[in-house]
Amino acid sequence: MSSGSLFVIKLGSSTIVNHPHIFEEISRIVKRGNQVLLVAGGAEAIKQKYESIPRAMPFLTLPSGDEVRYCSPEEMPIIRAAYHEIILPTIHTQLKAYGLSVFSQLGGDQGLVYGEKAKPLKVIKNQKSIIVRDSMFGHFVGSHVAFLKSALQAFDVVCVSPPILDPELDVYINIDADVLAAHLAVDLEAHHLRFVTGTAGLLEDIEDKHSTIQSVYTNDELSFVKGRMKQKVRAAQLAIRQGVCDVNISGPHTLEAPGKTWFWNMDRELGAFDLLNKVARIPSVSQDEHVLSHYLLETIKQPPVSGEIDHAGNIVFRKGNGPHTLLLLGHIDTVPHVWPVRSDSKGITGRGIVDAKGCFVNFIHLLQEVDVPEQGSLLVIGAVEEEISSSKGAHFIRDHYKADAVIIGEPSGVESLTLGYYGLFKLEITIHRAQEHTAAKDSQSVIDELYSVVSDIRVLVRDIDPQSLSSLIDIEHQNERGFLTVKGTLNFRISPAAGNDYWKKIDLSFGENVTVEILRATPGFSNSRTGSLVKAFVRSFAKQGKSIHYIKKRGTSDMNTLATTWDSVPMVAYGPGDSSLDHTNDEYLHYGEVEQTRTILKEAVNEWFRLRLEE
Repeated sequence: MSSGSLFVIKLGSSTIVNHPHIFEEISRIVKRGNQVLLVAGGAEAIKQKYESIPRAMPFLTLPSGDEVRYCSPEEMPIIRAAYHEIILPTIHTQLKAYGLSVFSQLGGDQGLVYGEKAKPLKVIKNQKSIIVRDSMFGHFVGSHVAFLKSALQAFDVVCVSPPILDPELDVYINIDADVLAAHLAVDLEAHHLRFVTGTAGLLEDIEDKHSTIQSVYTNDELSFVKGRMKQKVRAAQLAIRQGVCDVNISGPHTLEAPGKTWFWNMDRELGAFDLLNKVARIPSVSQDEHVLSHYLLETIKQPPVSGEIDHAGNIVFRKGNGPHTLLLLGHIDTVPHVWPVRSDSKGITGRGIVDAKGCFVNFIHLLQEVDVPEQGSLLVIGAVEEEISSSKGAHFIRDHYKADAVIIGEPSGVESLTLGYYGLFKLEITIHRAQEHTAAKDSQSVIDELYSVVSDIRVLVRDIDPQSLSSLIDIEHQNERGFLTVKGTLNFRISPAAGNDYWKKIDLSFGENVTVEILRATPGFSNSRTGSLVKAFVRSFAKQGKSIHYIKKRGTSDMNTLATTWDSVPMVAYGPGDSSLDHTNDEYLHYGEVEQTRTILKEAVNEWFRLRLEE
């Protein structure tokens, strides 16, 4: 039961029946806080059902030479029985063994998924072309999205299989399970779509199990694809063209092995911006960074760069083993709402492209472009959960890594260097008391009382930090069993001048009905303009004919978290993008700016190592 990111996973019946380890992998996805919609195929189960009757399974030969199962009205009850008796019970049993709750049914039951019967089929029989009019194969039209979303909220795993319902004819119609998965992923705006198959992804040579194609781009010619794989490829391409960003075919019978083929709704010729476009297309809303971090770990193979995923889930690359360490710290998570990534000749738009995937991809390119001296070490980390209060990745880095200087990957624009950030003081205010009549003398609603408490707290904080900014960002109200409860979340942006212990000076006592909990009290931080790190940037800017513009931001970043104990470590933030677009639906990153900041960053890193070794 989760409100996390949605994985739509299509499993073939051979995987379901013969390879139960796949359910352990699915349980891991659920236990990371994600929603899972399984779409089950049935070929193996249908075969077993026919063998148990016994009855010959009928096929039709298409003009292309491909054979397809003949789904006449007489065969449909057998097909439905195969799902009811073999596929769905197996899925229930396997997932329940991992403690997961499961809701499953045929797509056609209660008309959950509906479609329409296809036109009569032209087939080849006895070497003659004939028309078959009673085939019950059909096409997807739609699904009851609201019901599916409710089921995904209520159960750990929801499973849907063919056949679906033709409401016009009031009959079940068969549909390809791969195509069904693609359509449901589009309908539900899934974050990730997976097709698990019996090979290591899409093979260039079916006889060579090591010939996995890593990437398929929009206009690639795929004439070598044969048999059942054709339908998976069609389904994957259908999904990416209709807005599902992250799609791959994986196997054999696994989601986790390196054998994966990723489908990208982008051109093959993007060159220096290829990785940026791919990273943008893999959704990584906070606490769903797992897919992106593993993609990067499997993709970035640039000896002598080493890579790992640490215990917090951060993706960590290191080049060089010398004692002088420069940390390039970005973050790979984004705020929610993922929309299809689009790119044009000048740039790219998509969730997180400005904040801050563009910055982190620049860091990754530096692993290849910077020559780290023998006494140096370049550490590149993509942190998790920067966009939520936990800052899990940054806390782990603060407590388990060391560095002599830090460059944070946050948008500053080409011309500016960020020296510091305001801190974040986040409070949850709860007022809970018995209900009373609103017409009673001196009556004040709990919501009115909340606003009054908020006003008082704002005065208290301004006395400590006149430069602070605040906003009431959320209110929940509840009336239950005669008691009223209101909860409000109040955010303050705290200037570096307030100091580290500002929160200890604020009395948050407001009587027995009012509770104020401090969710976060991160101080602001500001780096000085002196020191080798800033000097390295000054020289790099000058080399590009630019004068440096120093800024301090009112937002927060992982710099604040590190600074709670790394107070003597120089830190700045630099990267492409207009930070006023952070967290908006208008994030757009210009390729030209990416290139310029990459050039300045590369020279600044080289200069820092030179200055460091001279000290």
